[in-house]
Amino acid sequence: MLLVDTNILLYAVNTNAPQHTAARQALEQLCQGRDPWCLTWGIVYEFLRVATHPRVFPCPLSLIQAYTVVQEVSRSPACMVLAETSEHQVQLEQALRLLPRLSGNQVHDLHHAILMREHGIREILTCDLDFRLFPWVTIRTLENT
Repeated sequence: MLLVDTNILLYAVNTNAPQHTAARQALEQLCQGRDPWCLTWGIVYEFLRVATHPRVFPCPLSLIQAYTVVQEVSRSPACMVLAETSEHQVQLEQALRLLPRLSGNQVHDLHHAILMREHGIREILTCDLDFRLFPWVTIRTLENT
C-alpha cells in the first residue's frame, strides 16, 4: 500500500506546476488501478487549505471545488483514508524517542509517518524529501512511479 502526499494532489490540479503532468498521471493510475493506496485526513485538510489559499496557490480553487477533487480521488475503490488507531499514542512516543530533534514543519510530516507505521504502510508518493527523516518510510517520487 502507498500513501499519497498533499503535494501530489496539489501538483495534479495545478496546471502551471512543472510536476503537473507527472502528478496527474500518477494519481490517475492509482485511481484506476487495483493496488490499494491511501490518504490521511490531515492530507485532505492540508490540500483543502493550500488549494484554496490565494497567497499560496497560483489559481486558488473554491472550497467546494477543492473538496470535489478529494471526493473524486477518494471514490477510487482502491483508496482509503487513514485515521488514528488506539496505537497512535504509543507510536508517537516511540517516534519521539527515536527522533527527538524534530521540530516545526517536520512535526506535520511526523503525523503522516506515524499513521503509516500504525497501518503497516512503508511507502509514500511525495516530492517532500523530509520524509527521509523517518527510517520506516520509503519515498517514491514522481520520477520513479
